[in-house]
Amino acid sequence: MDQQPARETELWLVRHGETEWSRAWRHTSFTDLELTDTGRAQARALRPLLSGVGFDHVWSSPRRRALDTAHLAGFDPEIVEDVVEWDYGEYEGVTTEEIRETVPGWTVWSHPSPAGESAEQVAERLDRVVARARSLGGRTLVFAHGHSLRVLAARWLGLDVADGRVFLLDTGTYSVLGDDRGQPVVIRWNVREEADEERP
Repeated sequence: MDQQPARETELWLVRHGETEWSRAWRHTSFTDLELTDTGRAQARALRPLLSGVGFDHVWSSPRRRALDTAHLAGFDPEIVEDVVEWDYGEYEGVTTEEIRETVPGWTVWSHPSPAGESAEQVAERLDRVVARARSLGGRTLVFAHGHSLRVLAARWLGLDVADGRVFLLDTGTYSVLGDDRGQPVVIRWNVREEADEERP
């Protein structure tokens, strides 16, 4: 009997729809905001893009903005605490421009967030997500947040947390990570339009 080839592992990432704070570029971690009307429309627009894919596992951050995006997109996810947003500590609700008034050149990638998470702490929990997705195999869909998903992509690819800075990620988009002959790769990134037919 022919041996079946090992099933490919893919990690599909969805950033939640727009909130009032994401629209204003305010750092949002533990504050449990609702989606705006635009955010709800973005979430509903994901349904036809994702409904025919066939996911083996669907996970979501417990935050309302991620869960509501999942539900509006047509999914009933398992809550996974490890995919919550980077904890910004004292910078919760503050914009980068406001932070730079006292800390010139600040970014979440290069500077600490007082009373928040370190890059090492964020990496530790998102490494667990990568390990779990790989151990389960198949396609895993994750509804989460801008910075946590950028870090998740970096860690999937074997990069440092700070390398997540190069992955621009808009609200209401999906991205796909996978492998090419053993090399972790980006298959799609920051997509809103219809998926092409060759990769459901």
